[in-house]
Amino acid sequence: MNPVIAKGLEAEGLRGIAEKVEASARLDDAEAAKLYAARNLHALGWLANRVRERKNGGRTYYILNRHLNYSNLCVLSCDFCSFGRKRRDADAWEYSIEEMVAKARESLALGITELHIVGGLHPSWKFDYYERMLRELKALSPALHLKAFTAIEILHLAWVGRMSVGQTLDRLRAAGLDSLPGGGAEIFSQRVRDAICRGKETAAEWLDVHRLWHRAGGRSTCTMLYGHVETIAERIEHLRLLRELQDETGGFTAFVPLPFHPANNALSEIPEPTGFENLRNLAIARLYLDNFDHVKCYWINHGLKLAQVSLSHGVDDLDGTVVEETIYHMAGARTPQAQSAEELVRAIRDAGRTPVLRDSLYREVASSASGAQGSRLPRDGRP
Repeated sequence: MNPVIAKGLEAEGLRGIAEKVEASARLDDAEAAKLYAARNLHALGWLANRVRERKNGGRTYYILNRHLNYSNLCVLSCDFCSFGRKRRDADAWEYSIEEMVAKARESLALGITELHIVGGLHPSWKFDYYERMLRELKALSPALHLKAFTAIEILHLAWVGRMSVGQTLDRLRAAGLDSLPGGGAEIFSQRVRDAICRGKETAAEWLDVHRLWHRAGGRSTCTMLYGHVETIAERIEHLRLLRELQDETGGFTAFVPLPFHPANNALSEIPEPTGFENLRNLAIARLYLDNFDHVKCYWINHGLKLAQVSLSHGVDDLDGTVVEETIYHMAGARTPQAQSAEELVRAIRDAGRTPVLRDSLYREVASSASGAQGSRLPRDGRP
C-alpha cells in the first residue's frame, strides 16, 4: 500500500474498514457512516478502486443508447421534479407512437442498441397505448432492447389497466419490454418522500415492483437521488434496502447514484452537490454494495470530466451515447444532451481504462481499446 494512502486511512480511522475491504467482507451501516464522515477523498477513492478492479479490472463499459421521454404530462407534482407538466402548460408535450417509431428508426440507423423509455404519469393514455408503443418499437428490430417504465410508471399502468403489478409486468413483457430502469427510487425514507414527492409510491412498492420483475427472470437497474433533504443515515438505509433485495433476487445489473439538480423546481434554494460529494458518494456505493457488479456514473448528471475522475473512485460504467436527454436538462444540467461513442472512448482511455462496448445486460459487444466500435453517431453525438 502506498504510504500516503496508508497514512490517510490511519488518520481517518479507516484502517479496520480497509482490512475488511481487502478481505472482501461486508461493511455494516456504522462503517458506511464512518466512510461518509471521512474527508480524505484520495484514500476513499483508493479503497473503492480496489473493489472496482477486483470486480472489473481496468474495463470501463459504455453502451450505444438513446433516451426517449415520451411525454412530460404527469398527474403528480413532486417538489424535486423539473420535468412534469400539466396540459395547460405551454411546454408540455406528448409523442405519438408514430413519432416514437420515427425516432427509434433514426437511432437504429446510427447503431443504437437500447432505447431507455420513461415519462410522466400520463393523465389519459390507456394501457393498450403502452402495449402498442412497445410492440411497434420492437417490430423495428427484435435485437433492439427496450428498457422502459420506472416502478411508479408500472404502478400507474397497473392502476390504469385494473390489473395486479405481476399481471401488468407480464403483459408488458409480452409486448416487448426487456428490462426496467431504476428511476423513481429517490430516497426510500418515508420522511423524505413526504417532503419531496408526497403521493408517489412507497419504498416497499418500488422494491416490490423490482422484486416481482426479478423473480420472473427480468433485470433492472436501481438509483438513489441524493443531495436534497435526506440525511446520511437515510442514504445508508436506502443502500441497505437495495443490497438486501439484491441478496434476495440478484436481479440488479447496476447501481446509478443521481445528484439532485435544483433548477426549475420547488427545491431550488438547495445547492446542488459538489464534485467532492459526488465522488465520495460513488466511492461509498462501490464499497457498501458488495453484491453489485457495476456502479455507474451517469455522465449527463456529473459531466464527462468528473465522470473520468470517478473511474478511479469505484465506477466502471459511464452509461452511453444517450442522444436526447430532457429530464435532467430541464432541472438545470449543463452537460450536452448527447455524446458520441468516440468521445466516450477517448474519455475512458485518457483516464487509463479500457473502453468496452456492452449491451444492456453487460455482455461485451466489442473491446474498444483501439477505437469506438459500432456507432455511426457524428462527433457531437447528434443524428
